[in-house]
This record gives sequence, structure tokens and C-alpha cells, in this order.
Amino acid sequence: MGAYKENRRHSHGSFVDIIMLEKPALAMGRVILSVNAGSSSVKVNVYHLKNPPVEVAAASVSGLTAPPSVFKYEHGSNHQKHETEEEIKSPQDAFKYILKRLLHDQELQVVSSNSDYAYVCHRVVHGGDLEEEVIIHEKTFNMKRRLIISRRCKTWRRCRHNTSALEIIKTCLQEVPSAKSVAYFDTTFHQCLPDYIKTYPIDPEVAKSKMLRKYGFHGISFSFILRSVSEFLHKPASETSLIALHLGSGASICAIQDGKSIETTLEMEPMADMHCIAGWASLRSPDFPAPQGAETSMQGPWCLADWFDSLVFHYTSEASKLSSSSTKEMHISKAEEILNKKSGWKALTGTTDFAKIGTDNPPTEMHKLAFDIFLDRIVGFIGNYFVKLGGKIDAIVFAGGIGERSALLRSCIAEKCRCIGISMDSEANSAGIPSEDQTVVDISEKSGQRPAALICQTDEAFEMAYRCMNKPPREEPAHF
Repeated sequence: MGAYKENRRHSHGSFVDIIMLEKPALAMGRVILSVNAGSSSVKVNVYHLKNPPVEVAAASVSGLTAPPSVFKYEHGSNHQKHETEEEIKSPQDAFKYILKRLLHDQELQVVSSNSDYAYVCHRVVHGGDLEEEVIIHEKTFNMKRRLIISRRCKTWRRCRHNTSALEIIKTCLQEVPSAKSVAYFDTTFHQCLPDYIKTYPIDPEVAKSKMLRKYGFHGISFSFILRSVSEFLHKPASETSLIALHLGSGASICAIQDGKSIETTLEMEPMADMHCIAGWASLRSPDFPAPQGAETSMQGPWCLADWFDSLVFHYTSEASKLSSSSTKEMHISKAEEILNKKSGWKALTGTTDFAKIGTDNPPTEMHKLAFDIFLDRIVGFIGNYFVKLGGKIDAIVFAGGIGERSALLRSCIAEKCRCIGISMDSEANSAGIPSEDQTVVDISEKSGQRPAALICQTDEAFEMAYRCMNKPPREEPAHF
């Protein structure tokens, strides 16, 4: 692995440089890896196996679908960002590349070999009806089953977000066989949704056999938000009620009553997230409220009864035909491609960058319109959820890249929701989160105000590692 220097203290107190040929091996199982895989990027966070976990490094490879790919790495004072020296085309290649770079960092003493990983936590967007995380073993993972974890739920097969995660899980079982690979699902948090919320008005037998119901997404983020905010408010999570807004590249809103999800904007699959609306497809599935690039989640999966799902069939006569982006394992209709790639902010403004949309001086009227549409959808859901929670909420929480950074959006939301008691201190709102070390910040107009207005720096990677330490996954491997 090459030589490196290590400082050691002599018996008389001075330091000398000792030349080492390899990093000293540590006890096996000292590190947790948290992996978040998307179609165009792979992010990995490295944590000490402590409680709570302590992050020691973070790495990512982006640009998988738009070369050249870019590697970003942070460990102590070591900050890198550059194009990869080798061609990386797939999430598996990106994951292998990151593993190699972690081993090559001689300063990262907790990783001397791949056997130092105790757990590898994988974020999997769609878990169907699974109620908890599961350990995945080589013998129980069948890649021939269309790269999904179960054949029972067709929505799993249709969920594009799952493909990258499952490919990396397979790679991880081969590259890091000594570690326990654990799948954490965004849908788990919403398993407690009431029947009258998650049930669609279709033939019950068909719905049951095909597992057609509302699932909800961004659950790992909402779990982090609930735990962090309840600690901030000095309340048990089981007694905390929130309206949580996860607004980022994907967006959704969740009504949390006494620590349980009772309603959420995303439906059967992530395509309908809030961006969609803003991106029209957003508020309905796992990526809901921020008119994300082009996902449609806010509308909900009432399928043909849903106005946008119906609209797409008027938009094009080829809606039911297969898209050219379909693969052997995943059939994608042109309607889905339109909703996912040609709707939302990009359709209205030509950009998916909210910084160009959420500004005091929008460049065009269409940028202003996109912002107003997004704002209106969010406010509508807040009002809806406020009533469903009986007006008894501890806080409205802004999270995700947009929720955490856009003071303008937060201010506009507060102004429109003043009638239900939501107000903000303008200076605190403008300041946002002053330090990366602060997880939750109160931007309420008055101290002790209820509902409080809070910003939360959500961290899905940490949440998986935290749960791994505090609720070790069951040893029995899941048989898929």
C-alpha cells in the first residue's frame, strides 16, 4: 500500500518519524459505512463504531450519468474535489472507487482493510411492507429477481431509486464480505399510517395482491428530524407532534402525531414528489415538495383520478408506450419519463436549481410562477395537516437543502401561515443555521412560541449509523 510516516514518542519524550509499509491493522469491525446511492451519484460516510457514532470521513462520486465523474472527499484537513482519474459509469464502479480511496488515505487509520467495516448501512428508498431494517446475506440476495428485494410488490420493481442501492448491496457483499450489510428503508417510518390514509378506493383484492397503497418516503430523514427536534424541545419523541418539511432535490411533507406518521405527501412510489408539482410529480411520492428536477410527488397516487396523471395522457398520445430509457429489468413508460424528466421546475424555467427560482429578483415571470406554485402547494399541505393534527403541533420544521437554506421560502410560508400561529424572527430566519455543529435552530418570532418554527439539518447517513448502534439489526437474515 506504500510507505507512510508515523510519529512515535521516544522514552525521553521526543518524536521520531517511523517509516511504515502498511497502515497498522486495527481490531476487526471498528467502522460503520453509511451508503446513499442514486442513479447519478454515490455518497459514503465513515463513522467510528461508537454511540453516538462519530463521523471521520465522507466521500462521494457524482456525475455518473453526465461524465466526467467527480470525486469529493473530506477527512480532517484533507479536502479533495476533482475529476476521477478513471472512467466510472455505474454506482457499483463508484462504490468500488470510494472503497479504494478510503484505503489509500494513510491518515485514515480506522480503515486499514475492508475487514475493518463492521456494518455497511444502505439507504433503500422503497421497502414495501417491511416494518424494520434487515440484514442482507449473499445467500439470500437474488440479483436475478429483477434487482429488487421482493417480487411481491410491483412498485418496488418500478422504483428507479432502488436499482442503484441494490446493485451496491450486491457489490458490497462481494467486496466487504466480513461486514454486515443492513438495508434501511424510507418507507419504514410510514408503516403506521392509518388505513383510511394508505388505502386507495380500488378493488380491495387487487390492491392487496399487488400491494397497491400509499407508502410514503423520506422516512429516514423524518426519523432523524423527529428524534433531533424532540431532544431540542426536551420532550419524548412519543409525545412530539410536528409538521416536517423535507425540501431538497426530492421533497415531501409529513404530519407526525405523538411520534408517528399519520399523513405524508408521497404516495405509492417516489415519482410524485413535491417538486413535481413544482415539478408536478413531487408531492405525491418520496421526493415531494420542492419542485425538484422533475419528480412529481405532491399529487398523490390516485392514478387516473389524479389530475396530473390524467393530464399526461392529454399531453401526449404516446403516454402508454415504453420509453427509450427502459431496460430489461425496468420498464418505463413515456408518461413516467415525462413526469420524471420533463416536468416541474425544469419544464417551466429550464433549470432545476432552486437558487435561481427562489430569489427576490427572479430572472423571468416563469421563475416567479414556479416559485409561487411550489409555495402554494406547500402552504396547502401545511393547512391540511394542521387540521388533521387538531391544531396541536409543537413545531413546523424546515429541512433538506432548500428548507435549510432558503430564507425567502421560509419567510413566505410563515407569512401565509400566520393565521395558524406560525411566525418567524426575520433576523433569525435570515441567519439560518450559523454552524454545521448545530442540528436544530429556533427561528420563531417569540421564545417558547407554539408552534415553534425550526430549521433542522437532517442527516440520513448519520440516522442509519445511529440506529445501527442503538437498535442493532436482527441477526436473522431476511429471506427475499
